[in-house]
Amino acid sequence: MIILGLTGSIAMGKSTTAGIFQSLGIPVHDSDAAVHAIYRSPDATLIEAAFPGTLIGGEIDREALGDYVLKDAEALKRLEKIIHPLVEAHRNQFLRQREIAGDPIVLLDIPLLYETHGEKKVDAVVVVSASSQVQKQRAFERQHMTDAKFAAILEKQLPDAEKRKKADFVIKTDRSLDDVRLQVKKLLKILQANPAAWENRRNVSHA
Repeated sequence: MIILGLTGSIAMGKSTTAGIFQSLGIPVHDSDAAVHAIYRSPDATLIEAAFPGTLIGGEIDREALGDYVLKDAEALKRLEKIIHPLVEAHRNQFLRQREIAGDPIVLLDIPLLYETHGEKKVDAVVVVSASSQVQKQRAFERQHMTDAKFAAILEKQLPDAEKRKKADFVIKTDRSLDDVRLQVKKLLKILQANPAAWENRRNVSHA
C-alpha cells in the first residue's frame, strides 16, 4: 500500500485537492477532521484542563483555544502534546483498516506534515501550492481572519517555497478545478504504473 502525505500552507487548496483524490476512489484520512472530532469527544476535557474556559457546550471553542496558542509557542507545544498522540492513534487505525481492505493507495491529509516530521511516515509527499496573491485572497474569505492572525499562522508554517522543494509532487491549485483534477489523475497514473517503486519508501527515505 502506497501512503501519500498531502500538505500545504494555509488557503492553498488542500481540502479541495483531498476531495478530488477521494472522488477518484482514494481513501483519505483528514487530520483536521480528526482534531475536530477530538474537540467534541470526551478527550476534550484534557484540553479544557490545560486551557480553562475553552470547553463550551460540550465542545472545544476554537476561537477561545486560538486566543491561548496563536501567539504563545509554549502554549501551542502543550496543546500539541495532547492532540498529536490522539490524532496519530486515529490515523493508525485508519491505515490498519485500509491495509486490511487491500487499498493500493491511501492519502493522509496533514496540514503540518513537514513541521511535525510526518514525511518520515509516508511514501511520497504531495504539496498543494498557489500564488501568494491567491493564497491571501482565499485566506481572507474565511471567517474571523485578520492580518495579524494570517501572519501568525504563516509564521508557524514552513514557507511554501521550502515545501515545494521537499515535495515528491506539487499540485498547482491557482488554476481551474478541472486542471487540478487532471494534475491529480496524472499523479495517480505515475504511482499506479510502478507501485513497487513507491511502496514502503518511508522505510528507506529521509534516513
